[in-house]
Amino acid sequence: MSKIVYYSLEDLTKLKSELHQLTTVDRISVSKQIAEARDKGDLSENAEYDAAKEAQGLLEMKIAQLESKIATARVVDTSKLAKDKILLYSKIEIKNLKTSSVLSYIIVPESESSIAEKKISVSSPIGKGLLGKKVGDVAQINVPTGLVDFEILSITR
Repeated sequence: MSKIVYYSLEDLTKLKSELHQLTTVDRISVSKQIAEARDKGDLSENAEYDAAKEAQGLLEMKIAQLESKIATARVVDTSKLAKDKILLYSKIEIKNLKTSSVLSYIIVPESESSIAEKKISVSSPIGKGLLGKKVGDVAQINVPTGLVDFEILSITR
């Protein structure tokens, strides 16, 4: 049984768009590659055929994963979430009180986390430590390097 994963409407739309691309464009392209490789003769020594069949297997696996994600997805209407405290999909600005550095993040489900995109998981130590906090609060969070105090500077959606 797959676990339920929460997505914003925008992120779920992106997943559906990606699935549509894979099933209507990429699947046809891979099928054509297999047909072209098959037409070249002996399949036992045909590297193009083997590569196309492997690409097909990977594509079908990705399609199955996306279909599973979409089937178990639940949409979070971010417009209805409280804006005065940190919740899922909050855009936050926090200040590390030890270093005075200001950091901006979006709190997201684990499946969407990406440090490169400044999206931190709600289940990460920082995500857990910030949940429910309000502007002006100081959150003391235990991170791998020790305890760190973060002041909440802003919360938006």
